[in-house]
Amino acid sequence: MFERLKKVFARNDADVVETALSEAVSPLSEWASTQGFGYASAGGKGFALTGKVRDKAWKLESGPPSRDYIEGEELRARADLRLNPDVAVLIMNRPLKEALEKRADSVYSDSLQTTADPGLPEEMRWLAMYPEVGWSSLVPEFWERYAVLADQRDHALAWVDRNLAELLLHWPAPGPDAQTPFFLMLLRGKAYLRMQYSPADMATLQHAAIIYTSACDAALAGLSTDIPL
Repeated sequence: MFERLKKVFARNDADVVETALSEAVSPLSEWASTQGFGYASAGGKGFALTGKVRDKAWKLESGPPSRDYIEGEELRARADLRLNPDVAVLIMNRPLKEALEKRADSVYSDSLQTTADPGLPEEMRWLAMYPEVGWSSLVPEFWERYAVLADQRDHALAWVDRNLAELLLHWPAPGPDAQTPFFLMLLRGKAYLRMQYSPADMATLQHAAIIYTSACDAALAGLSTDIPL
């Protein structure tokens, strides 16, 4: 009996080692290594990438959605860039903005419903707090797909440059389309990304990482005040 149990545990140990080795040499971990990113698997339930932009640490991870407007898997990222905490700029795909505005109209018309639903996404509050801004130096296609909201228009101009706009427009095929929930934000000195990971493939992940790190770099270049810790 004990011999049979030893064989079972030996097989299980071998399976664990084989799984660890396969993760260590996965295409995702190999790509992360070439970019200088840290990589960690969440045991088949997602992954995390880590790195630095101008010495500021960031983390991008996948997992179950934390917003009810996202279906399937979610990509989310966060970095404390130590920007001026008063700066607030939000880039949101326009269909998501319109859907949240309609939802806000129906919810805020019923004060009892608003009070009874603490799970309402805070994005709905941002729509009420920050006006949409725009300018002519970006191509019309960008404004058709995305809306930019900001506490001050100058803050948005300092962050959303042509390079970032081009990256947001040109996802690798098949890539997320204009309907795919997406937002990129500067708030309280930090940079955030949240999006529906669809299609959930390497090309989408790689481009999302490029967008996010480029957004962090642009924010540090245009808005950094190096707030002390």
